[in-house]
Amino acid sequence: MDILQQCQKWNENDEYQKIIDTLEAIPAGERTPEEDSELARACNNLADPGRPDYSELLKKAISLLKPHEKYFAGDHFWNFRMGYSYYYLDQEGRALRYFEKALEARPDDEDTREMISWCKERIALPQFSECFRERMENWWETFAGQEAELRRMMDGDRDHRRGAEIAAQMEEVLHLAFDEISFEMGFNGEKYELILTPEGDKVKLFELVYFQKHAPEEVLEHWNILVGRRPIQNIGLRTEDGWEISGEDVQVWLEAQGGNSFAVSAYCEKLLPLLQKEEGRAWWMFTTLTDQVLGEIPHMRYIASFDVLEEPRAEPSILLSHLPDELKERGLDLSTDPEAFLETYIGYQMKPSDDPDADWRLDVMVGSTCCAPLVNGYLNADNDFMDNLQVDGAVAGFFCYPLDTLREENGSQKIFDFRDRLEEAFTAEDGPEVLTLIGGATGLYCGYVDFISWDIRAVLNKAEEFFAETDIPWASFHTFRREAGTVTLKDVEVLDDGRD
Repeated sequence: MDILQQCQKWNENDEYQKIIDTLEAIPAGERTPEEDSELARACNNLADPGRPDYSELLKKAISLLKPHEKYFAGDHFWNFRMGYSYYYLDQEGRALRYFEKALEARPDDEDTREMISWCKERIALPQFSECFRERMENWWETFAGQEAELRRMMDGDRDHRRGAEIAAQMEEVLHLAFDEISFEMGFNGEKYELILTPEGDKVKLFELVYFQKHAPEEVLEHWNILVGRRPIQNIGLRTEDGWEISGEDVQVWLEAQGGNSFAVSAYCEKLLPLLQKEEGRAWWMFTTLTDQVLGEIPHMRYIASFDVLEEPRAEPSILLSHLPDELKERGLDLSTDPEAFLETYIGYQMKPSDDPDADWRLDVMVGSTCCAPLVNGYLNADNDFMDNLQVDGAVAGFFCYPLDTLREENGSQKIFDFRDRLEEAFTAEDGPEVLTLIGGATGLYCGYVDFISWDIRAVLNKAEEFFAETDIPWASFHTFRREAGTVTLKDVEVLDDGRD
């Protein structure tokens, strides 16, 4: 009997720890893909919500399976195990894609069909053991009890030898609130600083700003909690293996894209060997240095695209260190205030579909948004932003309601008045605690109000109360996932029929 056959017998007897112990005794680099997959299955099966290492076991299963994606392409079991891990980590959107591939490999598998059905229910109305609002509140309480020790560690690290240890401790704490987080730490001579960096992701920026605004006073007494890297004059980057550049080393070319946005091309002779050897690291150095020269928020606000060149252009360039002055001369505000950036709305127009049965929002004629990535992601059926929010306990979506009864009375003004009333219901009292409004749209048939929810259950309860007091015949909630189902908030016809 070989080791995989033995593992199969142990699995049939629910002896998952024996499988783990046996396979982990084999060095990771010597295990076969099949052995890693079997080890991942044992981790999945051993994961029980009552165990303190529940999430770690599921994440470990994913880390064992992912390196073998090409090897197991089209394999039912590999895809099912990936989907299983993500599903029980409350990441049903990611899980669904793997379960669908598992079903392609084995179309008659009832277990897979059932998991797909559960995933679809959960992406339509996400359920969380802790929504982001609760995670945020718990995090600040935890940090308030631990920050004094962090300050002592930073004070004692005068020779900067414990930087990696201190950062690792902060990262471990931050992962209680965020699945993925980038940050920097420091001391400005008066206060300690925690800088949360969105890394160019505007959806993440909303999450970080909401998180920052809830920092308790006892923390702010000693800490500056910042969102986005601040500009630093005469800044340079140096890596542990000797790569070093400053704003004086980098040439940039600006191309106006319209609407105060620019395409930037950058060239640095000193980084050519790194660019050819490790392109990803070179790009990270270019973009991070630009954050530090310009400020991360102005970078996100004005730089629409960024390219790294292997040879300089013929036309005149400017030094990266001069980029802030160049943008100021063009009349741009280089404020590093993330909230001011997030409050900047853009208008858009669409060619509406006149099919009343088309997907939500395809009837839109005009709209406005301060978070275009979510609208574009929905229209392009790209769920990455939604997946990233959901793993943190947050949901982006929209309310939709009919416009025909509103048009019948006072035309477009009635439509705008109703939308204002709906938005006001969520800007008063505890509204901003449970969601952040990000725009809306008017369609041929429906009106839409868009938001990111930090506590989806509280949001939907409040919305049901609002719509119940209106003459609108129906109202629904839908996430920014095209394939998701719709959640009914009000339906007069169903009530009239006496059905629940």
